[in-house]
Amino acid sequence: MTDRTDDSSSRTTDLESDFARDVIRGLSARPRSIPAKYFYDEEGSRLFDQITRLDAYYPTRTERQILTDHADEMVDAIGKNAALIEYGSGSSDKTQILLSALHARRTLAAYVPIDISEAFLHETADRLRERYDGLPILPVAADYTKPFDLPALPPETTRRVVFFPGSTIGNFSKAEARDFLRHVREVVGPRGALLIGVDQWKDEEVLHRAYDDPEGITAAFNLGVLRRVQRDLEADVDLEAWSHPAVVNADEKRVEMHLVSDRDQTITIGDHALEVGAGETIHTEDSHKYDADGLAAIAHAAGLERRSRWTDPRGWFAVELYETGD
Repeated sequence: MTDRTDDSSSRTTDLESDFARDVIRGLSARPRSIPAKYFYDEEGSRLFDQITRLDAYYPTRTERQILTDHADEMVDAIGKNAALIEYGSGSSDKTQILLSALHARRTLAAYVPIDISEAFLHETADRLRERYDGLPILPVAADYTKPFDLPALPPETTRRVVFFPGSTIGNFSKAEARDFLRHVREVVGPRGALLIGVDQWKDEEVLHRAYDDPEGITAAFNLGVLRRVQRDLEADVDLEAWSHPAVVNADEKRVEMHLVSDRDQTITIGDHALEVGAGETIHTEDSHKYDADGLAAIAHAAGLERRSRWTDPRGWFAVELYETGD
């Protein structure tokens, strides 16, 4: 779980939808899985915002402090008349630190929030328009892991800068991260840049608490993906028969989230009856952590070069700036 990636506010029972196909394919496979992007319907987005405010969940708090401490330096690095394009914008809460610094200098050409939850996206965009008078805010409801069209940018735009906070890059495997960064390079184009949050590998107990909070909000967030399957696909699944463990995988430097079946059961989706044994798991998310130069090496292979790096005093989290070098 990291700060974010299908809007289920428009419900569907279409078993030919991407959601249905991905779920049926994932639950039929071994090991079983559901893509993490399907956490973020409207309720999932709200639950995740609650998670980011938990004491145990350090990433948001730490990244927020880095942005606060170094906002002026980041504004200088972004430059004048840039379009800031945020992938997985959510509530744009942390982003407002950067937006406020950019807007104060009147150096931002436009803000383009991209999010998979359309209703949540437009609520946030309306709120931001009230706060940042005169700033073009151009929301895009899309899955940023798939091709999408950017809106027309103001003519004074001189560069595109993708903002990807929250260490959502950690949801990708190393190969997926490289392919994703290549996609970002294509989106920003010549003279473009990427400002990205990167969670660092640290004490395993700290990691475990962050992904299995005592309040049980992360467990509810994790179970929410099955609740969505039940609701949107009219699936027969017992939501009371699942547990949420977070597993710290030190060999792979990642935290894994799973749903564990508490008993033998059958998940029925349309004509598909999926037998799940007691103790079987559904793998819902990986959150990879990096050492100081880990992401820079992957980015280099994708055609992006690191220009700046900001971190907190404990070295738990970093915000890094990459450029295309064109």
